[in-house]
Amino acid sequence: MNIHKRFVVQLFLQLMLIFFLSGVLLFFLFGIIGYFLSDSEAENDLSLAEDYFISQNITVEDGKAGISDRLKKLVGEQHGRLLVVSADGKLLGGYPELDDTPSTFNEGELAGLLLENDPTLDYSYWRLNETEPDAPLVFFREENGESLLLDSVKQHVNWKKGKLDFRKGVLSELQTTNAWVQLVDSSGKVIDSYNAGNKPKTYSHQEILTMTQTKEESVSSYYNEGTQQTILMGMPLKDMAATLEEKIDSKVGNSIILVSVLLILLLLLITFWYARKFGKPLMTMMQWIEKLGNGVYEQPVNHVEQPLLFKKNGKIKRKYKLYQELITNLSQLTDTLKDNQDQRKKIKVTREEWISGISHDLKTPLSSIAGYSKMLESKEYHWSEEEVREFAEIIGNKSAYMKDLLDDLTLTYRIKNGALPIVREKKNITELIRRTIIGYMNNPDYQEMNIDFQAEDETVTASVDPKWFQRIIDNIVENALKYNPVGTTITVSLDVIEHHLCQITITDEGIGMDPKTVNSLFQRYYRGTNTSDSGSGTGLGMAITKQLIQLHQGSISVKSTPGEGTSIRILMPV
Repeated sequence: MNIHKRFVVQLFLQLMLIFFLSGVLLFFLFGIIGYFLSDSEAENDLSLAEDYFISQNITVEDGKAGISDRLKKLVGEQHGRLLVVSADGKLLGGYPELDDTPSTFNEGELAGLLLENDPTLDYSYWRLNETEPDAPLVFFREENGESLLLDSVKQHVNWKKGKLDFRKGVLSELQTTNAWVQLVDSSGKVIDSYNAGNKPKTYSHQEILTMTQTKEESVSSYYNEGTQQTILMGMPLKDMAATLEEKIDSKVGNSIILVSVLLILLLLLITFWYARKFGKPLMTMMQWIEKLGNGVYEQPVNHVEQPLLFKKNGKIKRKYKLYQELITNLSQLTDTLKDNQDQRKKIKVTREEWISGISHDLKTPLSSIAGYSKMLESKEYHWSEEEVREFAEIIGNKSAYMKDLLDDLTLTYRIKNGALPIVREKKNITELIRRTIIGYMNNPDYQEMNIDFQAEDETVTASVDPKWFQRIIDNIVENALKYNPVGTTITVSLDVIEHHLCQITITDEGIGMDPKTVNSLFQRYYRGTNTSDSGSGTGLGMAITKQLIQLHQGSISVKSTPGEGTSIRILMPV
C-alpha cells in the first residue's frame, strides 16, 4: 500500500473514530438530560418517577425492604405513603411506618390498591424488576391536595344565602396555592367569589366544561343538588410548571456545560494526538533531512544511540508506518550519501597517492633524459659512437614510457566521459588471442616464462573492436608476465557458454594478490606495485581494461590467493 492510500485509510479511520466518540458523547448528553428530567419530575411528583429511580432507592434483602433517605424525604415532602409488597402479598416494608398497616394483603386488597378510586387520593405503583414477574411491587399513595382543598371549601359555603364563608385556615391554604373560587347559581351567574380577578361574571354550561379542561390552570368543580349552585375552584399551573422548568433548565444547562467541557477536552486531546501522530514523525524526518543537508549522513537516534525509527529487527516502528516509503527512501539516500562520502575519501587518498606515484614516475624518466642530454652536450668529454647510441636508446625508452603514461591517462578519461569511439565487428577472437600469445612468446623479455593457450573452438566469433580487444588481452597477459617470478606458467583458455557467452580465462601459478589488492585492482588511482620501478606501468592498465570490457557489454572477475596464483575471467556476448 503506497503512502497516498495509507493516508486515505488513516483519515477514514480517524473520522470514523471521531464520529463514534461524538455519538457516544451525544448519547451520554441525552442520557444525562433524561436522567435529570426524570429526577426533576420525581422530586416534584413522585408518581411520575421512572422504574429505575424506584429501583435505585429501594433494595430488598432477606425479606425486608430498605428505603433510601432521599426517597423517604420525597415521600414526606409530598405527604404520601410508600408500601413495598411481595408478589404473594407480604408486606416487606414501608414509609412512614403505621401500626394499622396489615402485614399481608390478599388479592382483593391488592386489587383495591391498584384500582382505588378515591378522588382525594392518588395511587401509583412500580415493579422493582420488570423482567421478573414475581418481583416485589411498590405502591405510592399521596393525597390529592386540590381535592382536599375543594372539600374544605364546600364545607365553608352558606348555601342558603349563596355566600362564601371561609375561615382563617381555608384562606391560608387558598393564599398559599394562589387559588380562586367562584360560586355560580343555576343560571350561570357568579353570586360570590374569592380572588377571582378578571374571571367571567356569568358562565354557560359549555364554558364551565371548557374551563375544567384548560391546561393553563387546574380547575375543579362541585355541584350542590339542593341549591343547584356550583363551586368553581382553580389554581394556576404556571408556578408549578415554571418551577419545574427552571429546575430542568438549570440541570439541562449544567449538563450542556459539562458535555461542552468534555467536547472541548476531547477536541484538545484529538488535536494533541493528531499533532503527535502526524507532526512528530514529520519533525523527525525534517531533522533527518536537515542533517543530510549539513553533511551528517546518519539516521536519527535516541538518547541511547539506538535507531529512532527502526526496531532492533530492522522493521519500521508502528507510529512511523504511515511514512514507510518516505523513511525507506531516506534510509537508502542516507546509506548512498554515506557510501559516496566514504568512497570520495578513499578516492581522494588514492588519487593523492597515485598523483604522487605518477609525479615520481614522470620525474624518474625526465631526470634520466635530462642527465643524458647534459652528458651529450658536455664539451669536456668526447663520447664514442656506441655510447651515443646507448644514451639515445635510454632517452627513447624513457620518452616512450612517458608517452604511454600520458596516453593511458587520456584514455581512461575519454572512456569515463563516453568520448571513446568503439567500432564493433564480428571477429574470430580465437585467432586474435592466439596472435597475441604468439607475440609474447617471441618477445625476448619473456623467454623464461611459460605461456599456454587452450581454445575449445578454433572459430569463436564475437562482436568486438579489434584494437581495444587487443588492448584488453595485452593488459591482463602482460601483468601476469611482468609481476610473476621467472618460470611461472600463464594459461589462457577460451570456451563458449551455452552459445551466448564466450569465456576467456587467464590463470597463473605465481605470487597471487592479497584481498585488499584484489578489491582495489580496477580502481583508476590504485597501483599495487612499487612506483619507483619505472617498468611497473602507469597504474591505469586494469582500470582501462575493465572500462573497455564494459563497453563491449562484458564483465570481468578476479580470484587470487597470495602464494598460489591468480585467475581472471572475462565474459563477453558472442
